[in-house]
Amino acid sequence: MIGGWGPGDRSGLEPVEGGATAAAGFRASGVVSGVKPSGRPDLALLVADAPAGAAAVTTTNLVKAPACTLTDRHVADGRAQAIVVNAGNANVCTPQGEAHAQRLAAVTADRLGIAAGDVIVMSTGVIGVPLPIERIEAALPTAVAALTADGGDAAATAMLTTDTRTKQVAFRVTDDHGTCVVGGMAKGVGMIEPTMATLLVAITTDAPLGGPIARKLLRAAVSTTFNRISVDGDGSTSDTVALLASGTAAQPPGLDTLARAVHAVCADLAHAVVADGEGATRVAAVTVREAAIEADAERIARAVATSLLVRAAIHGGDPNWGRILMAMGNAGVEFDPRRVTVRCGGITVCRFGVAASFDRGQAAAAMRKPEVTIEVDLGTGAASATVLTCDLTPEYVRFNAEYTT
Repeated sequence: MIGGWGPGDRSGLEPVEGGATAAAGFRASGVVSGVKPSGRPDLALLVADAPAGAAAVTTTNLVKAPACTLTDRHVADGRAQAIVVNAGNANVCTPQGEAHAQRLAAVTADRLGIAAGDVIVMSTGVIGVPLPIERIEAALPTAVAALTADGGDAAATAMLTTDTRTKQVAFRVTDDHGTCVVGGMAKGVGMIEPTMATLLVAITTDAPLGGPIARKLLRAAVSTTFNRISVDGDGSTSDTVALLASGTAAQPPGLDTLARAVHAVCADLAHAVVADGEGATRVAAVTVREAAIEADAERIARAVATSLLVRAAIHGGDPNWGRILMAMGNAGVEFDPRRVTVRCGGITVCRFGVAASFDRGQAAAAMRKPEVTIEVDLGTGAASATVLTCDLTPEYVRFNAEYTT
């Protein structure tokens, strides 16, 4: 994985197929409801065979989707059984937004024969357009009938909007205590900036987890993965990362091993989101080391990762370290520029705050690789943080200039 992204220790984690339905006790489906004008699948359903331990993290944007506020309420008791996702319409800033979110949960629950309070709702797409709820209601019987234990791919496809590919990952997790599976699926390519990043994520495991432990594991994993990625610096109204634990694993691994697995699933899905960023041609990991505290390292890394000038330089393969120091200086963190060292693609381009002697052609070649590393040493302490971003391309500007037209 690029630039130290994700857990350094992946021992006992074996990649497996299946995404969100790799873990036992889950079924999924993806069907066409007609919300997307393209006629592509746009309604995903993920269901546990029985009430599951649950947790969710939703957007901090003050313009918050009704689906997010509803989900917050529904997982407050640490339990849920289903996730319903409609793509093509965010159901945000519309007169009936809250009523439609509640109606979606209620109708889904009715079709599944479960409590409405056990349904997590996710919506993604254009903001400000009323949700054609009747189309979704009409398609729900088909979605329920299509539920299968190998339906993860269909669900991962149906939750996409401007994504170019599905994002799925799963691991079989083993240690001296036992074995379980952790998997997940995600969507998101634009309006990506934590906290949260603009995305929808469903994570599943067959390990037995109550709500408090599920919440602790999820928040810890999200804090250093989905909350440390950026495609365009704009945080969405609809971000949701949810975790369901079926508890069907007879002898699960220890909690520390399980935490590493949840972290790895989140890290790999977050990387996939950035790699599929709108118009992106390369991923860049910005790592800040030797900071006084981790929060300082994260703020500086984020300032560099979200700088339009830095991201334009990444697209051009330009090891322009002056732009990096400029962005660092806007982070609101005290540091001594005379102690800063910068490496682009592993090549030292700045030492003690001034230009280092380096081969510009070699550095430019390193910056043109599909995955780029930018490393900054502050010379202040021992804390570090990494933020993922992607290059800023003409395709990104063109796509978002024409998004609703």
